[in-house]
Amino acid sequence: MKKFYIKTFGCQMNVNDSQKMAGILKHLGYEPTTNWEEADVILVNTCSVREKPDQKVLSALGEFKKVKKKNPNAVIGVCGCLAQRAGYELLQKAPYLDMVFGTTNIHHLPQLLDEALKGNKAVEILEEIDERETELDKYPTVRENKYTAYLTVIRGCDKKCTYCIVPYTRGKERSRRLGDILREVKELVDDGVKEIHLLGQNVTAYGKDLGDVKFWELLYAVANVEGVERIRFTTGHPRDLDEDIIKAMADIPQVCEYLHLPIQAGSDRILKAMDRGYTQKEYLEKIELLKKYIPNIALSTDIIVGFPGETYEDYLETIKVLKEVEYDQVFSFKYSPRPGTPAAEMEQTEDPKEISKRLNDLIQLQKEISFKKNLAYENKEVEVLVEEEKDGKLVGRTRTNKLVYFEGRNTLLGKLVLTRITKANRYSLEGVLIK
Repeated sequence: MKKFYIKTFGCQMNVNDSQKMAGILKHLGYEPTTNWEEADVILVNTCSVREKPDQKVLSALGEFKKVKKKNPNAVIGVCGCLAQRAGYELLQKAPYLDMVFGTTNIHHLPQLLDEALKGNKAVEILEEIDERETELDKYPTVRENKYTAYLTVIRGCDKKCTYCIVPYTRGKERSRRLGDILREVKELVDDGVKEIHLLGQNVTAYGKDLGDVKFWELLYAVANVEGVERIRFTTGHPRDLDEDIIKAMADIPQVCEYLHLPIQAGSDRILKAMDRGYTQKEYLEKIELLKKYIPNIALSTDIIVGFPGETYEDYLETIKVLKEVEYDQVFSFKYSPRPGTPAAEMEQTEDPKEISKRLNDLIQLQKEISFKKNLAYENKEVEVLVEEEKDGKLVGRTRTNKLVYFEGRNTLLGKLVLTRITKANRYSLEGVLIK
């Protein structure tokens, strides 16, 4: 039996794309392996949001090329956002690559692999969106987690944030038809999935290009599929989060009390330079509305430190937002210029060491806030979806996306159970099973 290995960098969208590619390869008769050294096909699914993932890809490829010493016929391929943006550059840096393809033609993998197996370079980077890209959705996902599943509902992004490469690597927004989404939800539920995680570069913009359905209506439709016990969604843009969506989140029992809502910066001046389309006040009004309808909601966000032109006073506005909102989790990064984006042409005025200090200070502040939020769970009873057994304990997530470790039988895998939290750690909770 021939084997494949997929290395994934980046967001949940990339994870879902990799799961679909695994489905294609299984359909072609390949089996997955966790050991790349025994693989006949190695795929590296890439991210290009920041410079660091670019470097990690080249480092991984340098390691993976060793497979050809043992197996000269092994195929090494690169796909995803970096391949879309700089595929031909990758070929120059790694001439041993057999396949390079972008983000909108993943469904061409069978033909590309066939070409590579014949000894030819299989390179296909489409400048225009392939209208048949929905062929990808016909393949099942191959997932490590049996009980939660990602499901892409919209691809691309129409926002033009000045720092962001996604509109260039993923294209304009394209919503999937409601019927196709519900068919896939049903298939996932039939496969044992309890939690559906709806995905999109801008998931809350779902349906705007279709004209006959809105995102909040999609939430109701997915909840009505028998067997769906939990629903999450990632990532929405604050501009597209409206009261109808928030009301639906509060009204639908399956929608979890958790939301990732990127702010990126707290300063109105920097938000304008980023072309985010909202002010700090407008963003905080959305947060206030969320807390009004869903008082126990857990929140996370993305923050960029050191955007071109950011002063210390601008940075303090971001700190102000962190203290006011009290996020459960923050994903924070130093600004990384992306070739071809407007921000890449902007002058960086601050000392890199000062930017690093600001980022470290922000991370330390957030660690304190996150721990404080976790401590509030002690002695509380929470519902947990049991996802795996690890180091002799069961592991699952609360509706608010907190990891919980507790003792129990492995027959509870895939079940919703009630636990009492006995100890809060900085990044997880410990509990005991109630029922």
